[in-house]
Amino acid sequence: MGGPAGRPSGDGAPPLDKTPGRIAGMFDAIAHRYDRLNHVLSAGLDRRWRRRAIAAIAPPAGARVLDVCTGTADLAIAACRRDAPPRTVLGVDFAGAMLEIGRRKVQARGLDRRVRLVRGDACRLPCPPASMDAVTIGFGIRNVVDPAQAVREIARVLKPGGRLAILEFGEPRLPLIRAVYLWYFRRVLPRIGRWLSRHAEAYAYLPASVHAFLGPDALAAVLRGGGFGEVRVERLALGIVYLYLARKPTERERAVY
Repeated sequence: MGGPAGRPSGDGAPPLDKTPGRIAGMFDAIAHRYDRLNHVLSAGLDRRWRRRAIAAIAPPAGARVLDVCTGTADLAIAACRRDAPPRTVLGVDFAGAMLEIGRRKVQARGLDRRVRLVRGDACRLPCPPASMDAVTIGFGIRNVVDPAQAVREIARVLKPGGRLAILEFGEPRLPLIRAVYLWYFRRVLPRIGRWLSRHAEAYAYLPASVHAFLGPDALAAVLRGGGFGEVRVERLALGIVYLYLARKPTERERAVY
């Protein structure tokens, strides 16, 4: 749940440490309570956001879907709940404890023949070129040490015409809503998260990383610079969450442009 390593928060705070080992260790430490915390802190809206992301890219029946920064596999599982589910979903994450919980969830739902979870890095995806029909990322691009490199990797593994959906936290723009949200996000949420997870660092990191990450226009520019077209940005929940949608152009479309 990151911007480029070394990017300052914008208010004089030191750069956030996004080294993979540190981030993986932090998420592994809260893995056993991660799902419950997500549902509680989002008032259950996280499920709706994932369904919206999958519906927006509408992977065709028999598709190969890649879920980057899969965590405990909620988005990978959501991809299988369509009337015409994909043939395979590959979930990639570098946090081993998160993946282990994800595997249990996949097995409990009878999806272990359809969903495969592996440990890997978003900046070096374990997939051949042009092997995936669709890619999703749920609240993970912010934790990647180099989001631009991750976007280029996603473009590499997507087939021409393949679609990408990214869910990520943002900050509302309307002044009153923004003020209330930032008070909750910076003051209340870390205390609730610390109380429920018994891990202070993870829920202090969350608001700091959201504040330090690229804004919607900047992330859309990264997607275009990484080889994507038809980039769209949708505000969800008044801008608390953004859904980024993009498509990899076909060879003919590249030739035209």
